[in-house]
Amino acid sequence: MQIHVMPTKNALGKAAAQHASEVLRRAIAAKGKVRIIAATGASQFEFLEALTQDPGIDWSRVELFHLDEYIGLPIEHPASFRKYLTERVINQTGLTHYHFLDGEDNSQKVISTVGRELTSAPVDVAFVGIGENGHLAFNDPPANFDVEEPYIVVDLDEACRRQQVEEGWFPSFADVPRRAISMSVKQILKAKEIIAIVPGRRKSVAVRTCLEGEINPLAPASILRTHSNATIYLDAESASLLRDTATRAV
Repeated sequence: MQIHVMPTKNALGKAAAQHASEVLRRAIAAKGKVRIIAATGASQFEFLEALTQDPGIDWSRVELFHLDEYIGLPIEHPASFRKYLTERVINQTGLTHYHFLDGEDNSQKVISTVGRELTSAPVDVAFVGIGENGHLAFNDPPANFDVEEPYIVVDLDEACRRQQVEEGWFPSFADVPRRAISMSVKQILKAKEIIAIVPGRRKSVAVRTCLEGEINPLAPASILRTHSNATIYLDAESASLLRDTATRAV
């Protein structure tokens, strides 16, 4: 895994977007299309803003999947990941080939339908984050590293749900859904390339645990270290607890 530490959140977003743009343009040039997985959440704001403003990407050739979605949350809700991607990616680029996880529909039907599309061809790049509890997508600790299904229904732990309130997505803890659809860990790792965007001091403990501790289900994002082509972008705050904050490979 390559680790890049940038001085600020804005610099992190621009650096990760430049990297992502190169991946997208290279895939489109080679085969005429590119398949991506997009993360959501506050950590992705600067990255997605920079990426969607890049004039060098032909978004008509991009096919998009997303990592997760709350069960039972309407698309109009401010915390809906479908709403997030519509406003921050689709409306900004004119992208038309995307597969939403409809958390209001029958979960098993959604998992089956979108999972079949996802596994129909290789994914070129996955954009991910790391939660304050170390989660990868909504795979909270202890994460299941062995499940084969591309999407699964998960229970959200307290730390994950509290993070959503503290970031302003929900007015209270009781308002945060208890369950979600999440891409499985094994499926995320099947992407040819993974780019992780992880800014902010609140992520520093999780970053240290996942990058310098043992690779295990209690630190779900630690599994990224097993991927042959993964890059993590940190800012000075999220990297503040690492023993070595220089750009390096692990």
